[in-house]
Amino acid sequence: MPPARQRPNSTARLSLRPARAPRLLAALACVIALAGCAGSAVQPQSRPQRGDLVSILQDDGQLFASPLHLVHEAGALGVDVLRANVFWGRIAPDPLSPTPPAGFDGANPAAYPAGGWAIYDELVRDAAAEGIRVYFTLTGPPPLWAAGHGQPHTPNCPCSHWMPSASEFGAFVRAVGTRYDGSYTPSGAAAPLPRVSWWSIWNEPNYGPNLAPQAIHGSTLEVSPRLYRALLDAGWSALEQTGHRPSRDTILIGEIAPRGLSGPHLPGNFSGMVPLRFLRALYCVDGALKPLQGTAALQRGCPATSSGSAAFRDQNPGLFDATGLAIHPYPDSFAPDFVTPFDACCQPDYADFAVLGRLYRTLDGVFATYGSNVHMPLYSTEFGYKTDPPYAGGVPPALAAQYLNQAEYLSWLNPRLRSYDQYLLLDPVPSSGSQFDTGLRFADGQPKPYVYDAFRMPLYIPVSRTSASRTLEVWGCVRPAATARRTAGEGQRVEVQFAAASEPFRTLHRVPLNREGGCYFDVWIRFPRSGSVRLAWRSPSGWLYSRTQAISVP
Repeated sequence: MPPARQRPNSTARLSLRPARAPRLLAALACVIALAGCAGSAVQPQSRPQRGDLVSILQDDGQLFASPLHLVHEAGALGVDVLRANVFWGRIAPDPLSPTPPAGFDGANPAAYPAGGWAIYDELVRDAAAEGIRVYFTLTGPPPLWAAGHGQPHTPNCPCSHWMPSASEFGAFVRAVGTRYDGSYTPSGAAAPLPRVSWWSIWNEPNYGPNLAPQAIHGSTLEVSPRLYRALLDAGWSALEQTGHRPSRDTILIGEIAPRGLSGPHLPGNFSGMVPLRFLRALYCVDGALKPLQGTAALQRGCPATSSGSAAFRDQNPGLFDATGLAIHPYPDSFAPDFVTPFDACCQPDYADFAVLGRLYRTLDGVFATYGSNVHMPLYSTEFGYKTDPPYAGGVPPALAAQYLNQAEYLSWLNPRLRSYDQYLLLDPVPSSGSQFDTGLRFADGQPKPYVYDAFRMPLYIPVSRTSASRTLEVWGCVRPAATARRTAGEGQRVEVQFAAASEPFRTLHRVPLNREGGCYFDVWIRFPRSGSVRLAWRSPSGWLYSRTQAISVP
């Protein structure tokens, strides 16, 4: 598995703008030592080595269809971590009843129907056998008996998401934490279930269909941050009580949606709240990142005085001691670095990929307000591009593949980002009604052209035009190499191949893969003329190739 990246020790930020990247890269160094690579085609740089991003894959639909198939596909792709939403209401008994079963002990995993656990038990066993870590997001919907009163029964209302009980959620998290602490043997099983050491608490709490109400009083008063703070406190305590602590496990908070609605009477009960507004209310600060006081604080469940603010950090350990903040920085259909005019002029509280700097500044300002100089890492835990086909509003697969590789390269450059995520594996079937067509495969299982290869073996050349006397940076990753290394041993290399127009590809350089288990490499190569570049790697089952990228050498 790739080593954990070191926590940043400064507030230094690397630009997400590719126009600035070449100047930045010239001052930094190449990640790979090119010992044994003869020839003048490769120019070593002096960039200090960065640790790998953790690669994450999620597809709950495929999980419930076949955990073993999902795990095998993840293994073939070289994924480090499989993320799965653990749906409270799917496991809880009598989820549609207004009252829980008589005598029900929500903290005891044996009190839940065995069938509710079955998929998750299978996932952790299969993943452990494949050498893949499992990442559980503990989320709603809650059972109806754990929902608040007064929910509006309007058409399509997600009523059970209405004001879920934090205490009941804490009991549920304690049951999950106990079951997957590495020592729990279910009834009838011969051995304990493997331990789960990656966790997050609730999914997209700033999105109304997942947590409601979002805001009241004409949307002037945020409610979902207060609800989430209570859920987080209860879940954090339950994980600690079952032996899951950030000193041993990865425990993330947030799972924040990147956009939302602002304006009169927005987001209301069931729309989405813009993420930075949500975070400010969650951490009990105002627009200047100073602690709320008086009525404004009390209405949001915050300390009303400065003395109470001083204790806020100790009273809410999950907000400050979590491993990182999980984000879903979908760029919609734009390039990952493109700041839309609407983003720039009218939505200062968005936090999609191109404007993640806003999120860093908000977090750093909040932590400084509470006397901490920690710069909380970010984990990208949902990401992808809808493609056309099949989604008419998506981007062509070839362009989506380019954007995905650019986004991963920029994520790798960014010291605050610790992970890169692919959501989904398969596009939803048309009968599901979903058009979230971000899969690596079409709904019928066929690999999506360009996109599947782009995830399995990313390739990105930040500047693709140069003179014949200059080198170009070639960055990439052989994601399945770590899996293959366990069976084929060390000494693997990836080939950088080049083809001029109407000519076959030929190997221009061989790059040794990271012996520490990581997948990334970064080299500078002189190309003889214009043409196309790709990566080639001999896997145990045959040759695999990246997408191709055109270069211009006038």
